[in-house]
Amino acid sequence: MFVSSISSLLTNISHYRHANVIKYCNRPFSNVQEMDDELIRRHNEIVGKNDITIHVGDFALSNDIDEIMAIIRKLNGEHIFLGGSHDRWLKHKCHEIWEKKIQDKYIVACHYSMRVWPRSHYGSWLVYGHYHGNLPPLQNQWDVGVDNNNFYPVSFEKLKEIIGNKKAF
Repeated sequence: MFVSSISSLLTNISHYRHANVIKYCNRPFSNVQEMDDELIRRHNEIVGKNDITIHVGDFALSNDIDEIMAIIRKLNGEHIFLGGSHDRWLKHKCHEIWEKKIQDKYIVACHYSMRVWPRSHYGSWLVYGHYHGNLPPLQNQWDVGVDNNNFYPVSFEKLKEIIGNKKAF
């Protein structure tokens, strides 16, 4: 699918309902409800009703589809979910890689980082999660997990700023 009119694409990896991620990633929340509420608030602060958010895996650690759908209903925008390490709630087979051209830039999204990715030799960008900001990105990559981005989704405009200002390796 070719997407040319979207300038508000946002990417995200959140770990809703995952109590242990607070400890593992030293998140500044006292419990999972406080974390979920704040992640929803920050999401809605920058994501509009017509924006598209690509969740690059690990959306939620829960098998309770009603609980997860309640979170999704609270989030602004349309949502595309890629499979991650904790997404057993996605009962159907979901995509592992998402690729689209936005404006003049080809974007590839995946839960995991890669050394090379589709069209990387032509300057495409890779957004990924899984590493919670602990894996230094290569050229034209960015970890879009909330732990790496002050607990906010990353917009296409922010990606242009981040990746456009990175030095080549």
